[in-house]
Amino acid sequence: MTDRLAQLAALADAHRLAVVDVLAAGDLSPAELGRAVDLPSNLLAHHLRVLEDAGLVDRRRSDGDGRRAYLSLRWSPLVAAAIATPGAPGVSQPAGRAAPDAPAHRPSRVLFVCTGNAARSPLAAALAAAAGVPAASAGVDPAASLHPGAVAELARHGLTPLADTPAPLDQVRAAGDLVITVCDRAHESGAGAAHWSIPRPDGTAEAFARIVDQLTPRVRRLADALTTP
Repeated sequence: MTDRLAQLAALADAHRLAVVDVLAAGDLSPAELGRAVDLPSNLLAHHLRVLEDAGLVDRRRSDGDGRRAYLSLRWSPLVAAAIATPGAPGVSQPAGRAAPDAPAHRPSRVLFVCTGNAARSPLAAALAAAAGVPAASAGVDPAASLHPGAVAELARHGLTPLADTPAPLDQVRAAGDLVITVCDRAHESGAGAAHWSIPRPDGTAEAFARIVDQLTPRVRRLADALTTP
């Protein structure tokens, strides 16, 4: 009860709700978030501290440029209920919502990108396709093969990869794609319009299960945004 009251109190502020709405569309650095919600750094820091203390927002160091941090929602039913009408990068956004460098049209496909296209992006693409979203995956530096741990985790959910082998971004990307990076290195290479900062798996079954847990609410919201008339 105490945690829920703290979270409700944290959400009872227009600026903090705006932060939550923006982070629903993708993970951002503090500087990117400040520009998206039009708040000065000192005021943004205050609101982020409240949200982080309430367990609503996480901050993690980049797996690529360690000087960089990403802010992301800690998804829960309460957070999902607090967010504005579903929207996604590449889809028209409610007033006050912003997504960095997002195209203004509804995308024909969602292309998930990570460095090797061996784990995180194939997992995201398979989950999205299962939710009814046209999807594909690619890598900025493709690995030789899919990670068996990712394939096993998909099988645990009754799913299979959309492609048998990792593919390079320049061969897969097409006009009309919404590109979402799911690893920090790919995002920092400038590959995508939006970013989901999913930690690099350590190869254990638990790590791949955590990735699916992190991707699932994001994919669900993306599917809602793309399938809503």
